[in-house]
Amino acid sequence: MSDARVLIAGASIAGPALAHWLRRRGAEVTVVERAPELRPGGQAVDARGVTKEVIRRMGLDEAVRAACTDTAGAYTVDVDGNVLETFRAEDDGGDGFIADIEILRGDLSQVLYDNTRDGVEYLFGDRIAELVQDADGVDVTFAGGDRRRFDLVIGADGLHSALRAMVFGPRERFIRHLGLVLAFFSVPNEFGLDRWLIDYQDRVSARSAALRPIRDAARAMAMFTFPAADFTVDHRDIDGQKRLLRAQTADMGWLTPRILAHLDDTPDFYLDQVAQVVMDRWSNGRVALIGDAAYSSSPMSGQGTGLALVGAYLLAGELAAADWAPDAGFAAYESRMRSFVEANQEIGRLHAESLAVPQPAPDAQPGPDALPSAEPDMEAFMALVERALNGIDLPDYAGTPDAGISEPSARA
Repeated sequence: MSDARVLIAGASIAGPALAHWLRRRGAEVTVVERAPELRPGGQAVDARGVTKEVIRRMGLDEAVRAACTDTAGAYTVDVDGNVLETFRAEDDGGDGFIADIEILRGDLSQVLYDNTRDGVEYLFGDRIAELVQDADGVDVTFAGGDRRRFDLVIGADGLHSALRAMVFGPRERFIRHLGLVLAFFSVPNEFGLDRWLIDYQDRVSARSAALRPIRDAARAMAMFTFPAADFTVDHRDIDGQKRLLRAQTADMGWLTPRILAHLDDTPDFYLDQVAQVVMDRWSNGRVALIGDAAYSSSPMSGQGTGLALVGAYLLAGELAAADWAPDAGFAAYESRMRSFVEANQEIGRLHAESLAVPQPAPDAQPGPDALPSAEPDMEAFMALVERALNGIDLPDYAGTPDAGISEPSARA
């Protein structure tokens, strides 16, 4: 098959990244996004390990770094603001707690969109209402009324993927709640932030609050996490989410009251459960999933963006190498990605577990039946971290078309 026609659902990060690579491999690409335009702001996302090589192969290293938050590091503090620990962006070769490539989700989405919009068709304010696939293609009906036929359809529409529900089954079958709720929103920078993130963790209640700098020095990004065994607030009910956040965090102390004072005025509020997507297969016939829709590792892994960008590179490459045959292309993509995904999901689970369980107060005495804490196996943990950062090969796909220009790679 030549000149494959591919429809991608979702225009955040995974979707435009996949569009970049599909276009370079010779496909005709359409991206449909239910929002009327790109969503600005959002959580800061990171590129670590092998993900930085994917960005370089895209030819976007300079553009991505120019849009970074330029965060110098992070301080963890106590309730009175006293510094407990210091982390710097250059720690661990730029792959540490603060990555040297750290960018707001909306800014990365804009870089990817700007890179692809001239060669890719974008349909904003629309969505897939119905699809029917057969042996030769997929007939798609859009909510706006248009009907079109594609060779392949890819879901890149996030944790709450509508395409996944349509093709693979209800969300409850695949979502794994990790016991935390995460919220973030921008606020005026009345806190004196200057390139340093400030993180406060109340381990007794398993809640945290943080402020991070962004490129707009007049504003800052506020972040909260709190434990929640059950999460029932509709992810589209913003007012309900704000009430929940206030109820869960108002008594935290630190800078929390000043941060919450801006809750009703923020333009970019977001709250959701910390969750992963676990699936036995990421494809069904001519339909496949990528990014959070297929294998969300949760924000606790720090690698959701990495999985999306690496997955986009491999999915496009394997489809092109298979001459766009879905069975072979999707199977090869899943085979290459599975171990990498599992390592990152394990990191996410371990981090969430460490945050979701309340800890005794510092001056509390253990009971007579308390068992000593097991020492962590740091050697095994560091091996897991290495797998999560670099545990995947990036073929150069030398036998496939490449309409882009990239430098020779040391990893190829």
